[in-house]
Amino acid sequence: MAFEINTKNNIRDRFKCAPRPEIWKDTEPKDWNNWVWQQQKRIKSMEVLEKVIAVTDEERGAFAQSHDMFNMGITPYYASLIDPNDPNCPIRLQSVPKAGELNILPTELEDPLGEEADMPVPGITHRYPDRVLFYTTHNCPVYCRHCTRKRKVSDPSSSAANKQLEESLAYIEAHKEIRDVVISGGDPLSNSDDRLEYILSRLRAMEHIQIFRLGTRNLVTLPQRITESFANMLKKYHPVFIHTHFNHPKECSQEAFDACARLADAGCVINNQMVLLKGVNDDPKTVLELNHKLLMMRVRPYYIFQCDQAQGISHFRTPIETGLKIIESLRGWTSGMAVPHFVIDGPGGGGKIPLLPKYLLKREGNKWTFRNYKNKEYVYIDTSEPGSVETIASEKK
Repeated sequence: MAFEINTKNNIRDRFKCAPRPEIWKDTEPKDWNNWVWQQQKRIKSMEVLEKVIAVTDEERGAFAQSHDMFNMGITPYYASLIDPNDPNCPIRLQSVPKAGELNILPTELEDPLGEEADMPVPGITHRYPDRVLFYTTHNCPVYCRHCTRKRKVSDPSSSAANKQLEESLAYIEAHKEIRDVVISGGDPLSNSDDRLEYILSRLRAMEHIQIFRLGTRNLVTLPQRITESFANMLKKYHPVFIHTHFNHPKECSQEAFDACARLADAGCVINNQMVLLKGVNDDPKTVLELNHKLLMMRVRPYYIFQCDQAQGISHFRTPIETGLKIIESLRGWTSGMAVPHFVIDGPGGGGKIPLLPKYLLKREGNKWTFRNYKNKEYVYIDTSEPGSVETIASEKK
């Protein structure tokens, strides 16, 4: 018996294409859908930005004063997600300079995660016993205003030249305890397919390397980068994990859906790492909508990061209680797949520390009292502990 697919219920149709700003209305589809064209046409100046959105005086002033410290770069695609008349648009907040960037607090750090301190050779951060971070480029399609690597990203002097690349690969090859490599940057997908394949092929040839992860925001800011040829190339080097960075439901467009589909169909496992940002996603409803959309896109919500103590991003930072409240509002109220881990990266190199609402209320001997997501209390008797019924019976014998 044949079944017809009801296209009205196609998941893809629930995602909308991003409407093009007037400045690019007449751009040929072959150009608009070309990732190299998108990179070349990034918005880098106030003159071009003013043709896309109604720039505020604050944004204009912030750009003038921050540009030398951290460049602005916005792909035409990502700019098409911006509300041109709303200064508080969540896409705009992430991509257009704001006055808060000029306020650097004494508690903020140039290298908030202490990556340089755990760098045995340029380009490698080796903090955890069995895994390393591999820095491959300084470039990103969009320079996110909340970036934790402002000291390097967008700075051509931090580019990973071929000599550095070879030294990094030699380090990984020499350290047999490494089984997991996080390929990062900048955005590693700013590299050409050939350069990426060279890196992947070198890593896959090392017997002690089991998996690698590509840390990329291209799915969000430049989905055109995920071509069929790129996805097919990745098939040769499985298992390949993709860690991406969707922060708001507005970023879940049909273009992003298609990019994720190409990777998922190619056998890649895709995880999302959301950063908790004030005014962007610091409420439970937004995070719930985002995570439900991600699962439809075959992307697993993996982490919610507390905003790092990077310089000039205090205007994005939320209280830690905000993240705990979001987790509390998700756990039990939606499927577990839609509940990521809430973590804080210990400033100065402490690594990822998980944070959870308090579900354990008390312990009395082997009696544990918990609460569930509805705040109802439940008692669990741990019979495997000293003092349990089984232990007492055994002692009497």
